[in-house]
Amino acid sequence: MKKLLLVFILVFSQSFFAQTAKEIIDKNIELSGGLTNWKLLNSVLLQGKVILGIKDEYPIKIYQQRPNLTKTVITIGGKDTAIEGYDGTKGYAMNYAANKVQEYPDYVPESFDNDFIDWESKGFEAKYLGKEKIGNVYCHKVELTKNVNKNIYYFDTKDYMLLKEIKKDETLLYSDYKKVGNLFMPFRIESSSAKKDGDYVMLINRVDINKVFPANTFKFK
Repeated sequence: MKKLLLVFILVFSQSFFAQTAKEIIDKNIELSGGLTNWKLLNSVLLQGKVILGIKDEYPIKIYQQRPNLTKTVITIGGKDTAIEGYDGTKGYAMNYAANKVQEYPDYVPESFDNDFIDWESKGFEAKYLGKEKIGNVYCHKVELTKNVNKNIYYFDTKDYMLLKEIKKDETLLYSDYKKVGNLFMPFRIESSSAKKDGDYVMLINRVDINKVFPANTFKFK
């Protein structure tokens, strides 16, 4: 009887936490704009500035388009320079040692949608890890796992906005959420890593959604 009770408690606990994780993700999608509006988003142009180190500051533009097209451009000395991108066939990025942009055959593009959208059909498993404080804000802590890939997300317990994301090689902080069309997006993104060689703060001042980009926007030149 004790063994049966223990099995019941374990099964109940696992289903409860799985359901809690799903509810938190669903709440984030709902309160940040809704699943339909996120799926109607086909392109994004982010404009602002990126701060590297203490003093290095550059204007930045990030172009993104379904399903996985992307290009990041920074302005140095009045000249626009593409430092990373994927044109649907080729991935490219700045080789800082050689001081030039080069093609990377093994470049793996990220999906246009975040992992939350249709996470179950993408093969992720969600696990609720309890609450944790980020600064002065209590957050729900959710882990998404797929094969050996594991990301941890922190959602504000009050409005369910994503405040922190821990990836394998990078930690991202999101803040200053503003409404863009029907969607809420962060206008401040801070990235840090263990090596501290690619840390940055991005301050966004403008977001355009569903723009039609010229056909050659993402091409590696």
